[in-house]
Amino acid sequence: MPPPLVPYVALAVSIAHLALAAGVTLHVLSHKRNPGSAVSWIGLAWLSPVVGSVLYVLLGINRVRRRARSEGLASAEDTTIETLPGPPGCEHLAGLELAARRISRRHVQAANAVLMLANGDAAYPQMLAAIHGAASSVALSSYIFRADGVGHEFIAALIGARRRKVEVRVLIDGYGGGYLRSATYRRLHHARVPVARFMHSALPWRMPFLNLRTHRKILCVDGRTAFTGGLNIGAENVVADDPHRTVLDTHFRFEGPVVAQLSEAFAAQWYFSTGEMLAGAAWFPQLEPAGDSLARAITSGPDQDLEKIELLVLEAIACARSSIRVMTPYFLPDDRIITALALAAMRNVEVDIVLPEHSNHPSVDWAMRAHIGPLLAAGCRVWTHKPPFDHSKLMTVDGIWCLVGSANWDMRSFRLNFEINLEVYHSGLVEQVSAKIIANRHTRLVQADLDRRSLPMRLRDNAAHLMLPYL
Repeated sequence: MPPPLVPYVALAVSIAHLALAAGVTLHVLSHKRNPGSAVSWIGLAWLSPVVGSVLYVLLGINRVRRRARSEGLASAEDTTIETLPGPPGCEHLAGLELAARRISRRHVQAANAVLMLANGDAAYPQMLAAIHGAASSVALSSYIFRADGVGHEFIAALIGARRRKVEVRVLIDGYGGGYLRSATYRRLHHARVPVARFMHSALPWRMPFLNLRTHRKILCVDGRTAFTGGLNIGAENVVADDPHRTVLDTHFRFEGPVVAQLSEAFAAQWYFSTGEMLAGAAWFPQLEPAGDSLARAITSGPDQDLEKIELLVLEAIACARSSIRVMTPYFLPDDRIITALALAAMRNVEVDIVLPEHSNHPSVDWAMRAHIGPLLAAGCRVWTHKPPFDHSKLMTVDGIWCLVGSANWDMRSFRLNFEINLEVYHSGLVEQVSAKIIANRHTRLVQADLDRRSLPMRLRDNAAHLMLPYL
């Protein structure tokens, strides 16, 4: 009678567990800088046999190697503080400009035109018109690209541009764009439009970085006109179609020299995803002055761009003298930003943070309420706005500088996702952005609101807060 298999299976599992847990421990000690995160992952790997190690591979490895373009990048040794040719009163932000130059390795670009667009109602018609009028190239990247009524308009426009012999490239996130299936990808692929899904594989073991997504929203047309912001492509972003269930958002149209930096950001991710280098005048034409805004792109991701947007935010908070205004759908930054905002309020800077009354992720709302106590104690003003849910990501400083783009104020956006924001020096645009933030200051949260939570609610919120790095 053959010996029972159970002891051998148990031995094999035990050996696999020890090997995997040891491997996770070595990787964590080599790559994790945050002690709390490191201890948590090591503990999970050892205390949850095999499963803990698999979760670490899927969710805990934050770095990827990415080949990128390097044209136009500023030298890290460039330490000259220049006088900003911006609006009056921005002289005290010269240090912010220097820090942004060294963080981003990009120079600020003058003579740009920037237009703020509210929701899909204003943005989609302009984006579609730009694609229909494209003469040489269209580059489109989106986290979500639905095959609904709005999506079909974009799909048709992209196919039409391709048939006109325009160079078209479309990048859709491999998870946000539909992990199991993407009707948009399938239709564009069948129409022979060059399209790729960012870090996607139908086989889970071939897609180990499940937690690392491209959250960028970029549309560049002919290398001269660009759109970016928080807006995905989907019918839910059109207020006129269903004002009660819509998702509000803010997008921006850029013309001028800064468009080359947006094109460069798209080209880098396209090269990473496909190995194709986009070059030449079709993608990078000579750009003429178009307006009077200073602007610069800031890319961030779990690679060589790690924490760049977060570092820029910290520097902007430190430089603020009169006001900081923030509007974001999700607010779960780390303690560095909480402390910086609290210190700004303590030096009499007006700090306003506007959040949705209810976001589309209840667990984020729970964790947020366990996270904002130090801000309220320091004198920061935290507000909620009434439905519908607003997905805008906006920041202004002293009425002359703003930061717009795709990054939420949470650790996922600051450290895990590939994001793109633009900083803009222009009092007129900043006034528009500030006006939107101020208009959404509906209900002010105070400490008494947090104190009124029942014990079960506090426990729920504190439990959600423990998941802060990955919410």
